Amino acid sequence: MVAAGFFENERIELIQGVLVEMSPQKPLHASVIQSLNRLLVPRLLGRADVRVQLPFAVSDNSLPEPDLALVRPETFAEAHPSAAFLIVEVADSSLTFDRREKAELYARAGIPEYWVVNLADRILERQSEPASGSYLRVAPFRPGETIHLLAFPDVDIAVDQVFGAR
Repeated sequence: MVAAGFFENERIELIQGVLVEMSPQKPLHASVIQSLNRLLVPRLLGRADVRVQLPFAVSDNSLPEPDLALVRPETFAEAHPSAAFLIVEVADSSLTFDRREKAELYARAGIPEYWVVNLADRILERQSEPASGSYLRVAPFRPGETIHLLAFPDVDIAVDQVFGAR
């Protein structure tokens, strides 16, 4: 149906065989994606590509479009990537969905590191160590703290830089 153009002007994702409508982005949501992109791209040049809101092949019946996905630096002209170093979802109204359903999808796909950027509380939540459809570790990072990427320990991001000045 998507290929036939039924949802041409709608923001949707395929999650476990269901088309899920995505909420319009508020300015803070877009700003955080822009900040993360600006912080990650130069530090990962040649080591990983930062894909922004592009399809990610989690399974045969799930094709989410995470806010950011760090993937191998290659062209995906034949198929969407199905492996990533890191997936990031920026969450406001979708916080519960991103913490539960999306986390389960990414854990089942073996994504080693998943971040939920909690806009309401200004916290970056790292989920790691996927096993049996869930992440064994969840760690919050607050303003004033720094997070290091698990796949690239030399790359650190200050939480304050993610949210910008208030």
